[in-house]
Formats: sequence, C-alpha cells, structure tokens
Amino acid sequence: MDWLYSLFVEHSALQAVVVLSLISAIGLGLGKIHVCGISLGVTFVFFAGIIAGHFGLSIDPQMLNYAESFGLVIFVYALGLQVGPGFFSSFRKGGLQLNMLAAGVVFIGTLLTVLGSYGLGVSLPDMVGILCGATTNTPALGAAQQTLKQMGLETSTPALGCAVAYPLGVVGVILALLFIRKTLAHKEDLELKEKDDVNKPYIVAFQVHNPAIFNKSIKEIGGLNSYPKFVISRLWRDGNVSIPISEKIIKEGDRLLVITSEKNTPALTVLFGEQENTDWNKEDIDWNAIDSQLISQRIVVTRPELNGKKLGSLHLRNHYGINISRVYRSGVQLLATAELTLQLGDRLTVVGEAAAIQNVAKVLGNAVKSLKEPNLVAVFIGIVIGLALGAIPISIPGISAPVRLGLAGGPIIVGILIGTFGPRMHMVTYTTRSANLMLRALGLSLYLACLGLDAGAHFFDTVFRPEGLLWIATGFALTVVPVLIMGIVTFKWLKIDFGTMAGMLCGSMANPMALNYANDTIPGDNPSVAYATVYPMCMFLRVIIAQVLLMFFING
Repeated sequence: MDWLYSLFVEHSALQAVVVLSLISAIGLGLGKIHVCGISLGVTFVFFAGIIAGHFGLSIDPQMLNYAESFGLVIFVYALGLQVGPGFFSSFRKGGLQLNMLAAGVVFIGTLLTVLGSYGLGVSLPDMVGILCGATTNTPALGAAQQTLKQMGLETSTPALGCAVAYPLGVVGVILALLFIRKTLAHKEDLELKEKDDVNKPYIVAFQVHNPAIFNKSIKEIGGLNSYPKFVISRLWRDGNVSIPISEKIIKEGDRLLVITSEKNTPALTVLFGEQENTDWNKEDIDWNAIDSQLISQRIVVTRPELNGKKLGSLHLRNHYGINISRVYRSGVQLLATAELTLQLGDRLTVVGEAAAIQNVAKVLGNAVKSLKEPNLVAVFIGIVIGLALGAIPISIPGISAPVRLGLAGGPIIVGILIGTFGPRMHMVTYTTRSANLMLRALGLSLYLACLGLDAGAHFFDTVFRPEGLLWIATGFALTVVPVLIMGIVTFKWLKIDFGTMAGMLCGSMANPMALNYANDTIPGDNPSVAYATVYPMCMFLRVIIAQVLLMFFING
C-alpha cells in the first residue's frame, strides 16, 4: 500500500497533481447540484478544498504556491480577453449610468469595509477577505493576497474570511432582490416591455432631391464627415433596381434603400432630400425585383491577415458587385460601414449573385473550422506582458510603499486591452467561447482548490468561534446593505426597470448565481445585458481596490 501513500499523502509533484485534480473533480461535480434553483458551480471546488484541508490533506507549499498563482493568472487573463471587446463600449449610451450605479455598489461596500475594520476591531486584511467573500469575488482575494505577500504579512486569514462569508454572499444578493421585489415592485414592473434599440441597423428609403449630392459618387457622399454613417443597399432608377457600387454616381430623383441607425434618419433626410413612406415596397417600386438573381449568405472572417483591416479597404462592393448589409460580432449586430474594423470571427451578411458570393467567401476565408484552432501565442504573450505590468511599482501619494497590480491586476488589464485593441494591431486574439470558458474554468479550479486546501486546516475552528460568527454577520451586511441602497436608488428614484436593475446589481457583485435567479424569474434579457455592461468595470475596480485598501491603510 506504499504506492497509495505516495500517491495521496507523501509530498511530491505527482501527489500535488493528484490531490488538486481530485479536489477539482469532486468540487465541479458537486457544483452541478442545484438547491432552490441556485448552484455554486465551480466555486464548490473552494469548499471541497476546505474539507480536504480540514481532514489533514496537504501538498508541498511551493507546489501549492505555484499552482495557485498559475491558476489565478490564467483565469483573470482569460476573463480580460472575454470582457475586453465590450469593456469600453459599455460606457456608451445608457451603459455609463449603469456603470456609475454599479460603481456606487462597489464604493459603498469599500466604505463599510473600512468602517467595519475600525468599529468591529477586525483587522483590515481579514475585512478585505470578508469583503471578497461577500461579493463572491475570488480574483480580488487573489490580488489582496499577493499584496500581503509583498508586504510580508499573513495571507491565510483573508482566505478564511472569504470562505466564511462566501455562502451568504451568494444568497444575500438574491434575498435583497426578493426584498425589493416584494416591497417596491408591482406586477407591471416585472412584465416584459418593448424597448427600442436606436442603434441597431434600420432600413429606410429616400428619394434624392438635394442638389449638393447630384452627380457625386456614393463614396464621395459617404465621406462627408458632417453626416452619420450609412450603407446604400439598393438603388432604383428608370424602373430598375440594382446593388450600387461605391463609384456609382447618384442623380436627381434616384430612390435609395439605406441601412443606418434609426436615430440617424432625420440627418440623412437632410442629406438626400426626402424620406419615402415607411411602406417602402410601393406599387411603383419593387425593391425585391432583383431578389430572384441574388442570394443572401453569412460569411465568416477567418483569414488572419484581415484581422484589424477596415471593411472599406477590401473594396468588396466594387470588385464583386455585392452588398454587405450587417456584421455580427459576439452576438452584437453592427452597421457595415467602410470604417468598420474587422476582427477574426466576424460574421458578415452578404447579398449578391451566387458566383460573386463564392469569390467573397474566398477573400474573407469562411473556413469556420480554422477558428477552432487555439491561438495560444497571444495568450502566453499577454500573460508575460500582464505579469510584467503587475510587477511595476506604482507610487501613489499618501502610501509609503509602491503599489503593484500583481498577479491578478496586471493580467486582467492586459487581457482587457488586448481583447479590445489587439485586432487593430493585427494581433489574432480570437478564441472560441468554449475555449475561453475552458481556460477560465481550469485556472479558477486550480486557484480555488489551492485556496481551499490552504484555508481548510483552520476553517471550522474559525467559524465556530465568536469572531467567526461575527465574520459571517459582517459578510452578510457587506452583501446586502450596498445592494439594497443602490437597488432602491436605481429602481425607485431613477425609475430604471426591475430587470435592468437586477442585472446591474448582480454584475456589480460578480454574482452569476444571482443572475441565473434573475433570468429565471424576470422575462426578457435585460438582466443579462445589464450584467454584461457593468461586470468588466466592477471586476477591475474590485481587484484594484482590494490592493489599494491594504497598501493605503496599513502602510499609510
């Protein structure tokens, strides 16, 4: 039986891999269990590690430190890559207001953490750990632990604080939403309301009466900076409909079918001269007459050399006589303007003759299988740059020691930046959703298994002591109070719909379990949209604040 002892007990590289794999497998298996519609998912690995640690299972400290660090880096970098494309765009439109409200949740929780540390006599590192558990934010805990290591302080007690506060952190958001729903919401507030998206592609017909654009090409008209972007999909002249190329000359009386955003219609009416009746399939104009000669096909951009290029630079309309009506990217519909920067994985809706579309498919690639090949070069380069950024000391006034973004902060920032700007630098950053989820789940499982294993030895001793009960109550307050305050402000004062409010609150607390509850009980996709809008910024804020709090108040 010596081989069993060496496999599970005796410290070695093999034993570390076996123990961490076993903890991860058990935790992930238990995470699939739903209780009252709630599942902890991958977070159950944390508690499986705690149980293993409680019963005396351990691995070599250096292996533990390596696996924990590597898992955290993989997770936060993959997370940054995922949220990067929507990070900066989330501040546009109503997203700015939602992000400000979500930031309010973050800052109220931070303020309560500082006040609680002084008022309750709980050390700030422990309070930060409790805050991370209350907000179900293990990456922030990783950032805090890295900061404490740099300061030469104990890192295990914050993990204990996170562990005892985590379960009620999940449930607390749901209870707060239930309270707002029962006390402030009416039946009509929970019903799905139609909401117009003024930025989605909109089809409108115009007749040309503006002398300023007579005898000018579509390319020249489209280049006028004082007017919004548009795509002319069809032109009716002398009883015939055609798909115009960019060099086509526009004449007086031409009738145009234009794709733009609905909010741009008044400005384009001024540009072209007259907006046609919304029933644009009139008896005297058959826009569909050309359809018998045309087909519509969705083509995927898979050629790496097109990554970061402008759509207009390909001259597809002029060379092949086709029209690109829409572009889909990560489920979002975009207007196919000449200035649009293409990214690997973009799906273009192309209208034209069959032979022309086949040629366009060759230009764009349309080799969907190639997208499934992993682009690991960008992943490892990003991790190296992220770790280098995380190691740079940053001096902040009022803090004696320099702040470092660390293992969590550096990679998530670089992940966001590469996810956003990588394609513009012709860097292939595309990964399939399943590949990104695999990276994140692998990294998070490793990190949580190590975290739980390290905290498990003293977990139950902590919970059943008076200060353990205080930590649980404090964590519950840090979960519920910020959510209730900003939930009431958002729903009652600002009159934002209940679904959007719920998604914003779940995103600000990085709580996908509560989001699942919201999606199951509220019709429509408003909760998911709001969650995705605020999640990137709140994740970034919490990772940075966890470090700044410790550096400022301990060294300050």
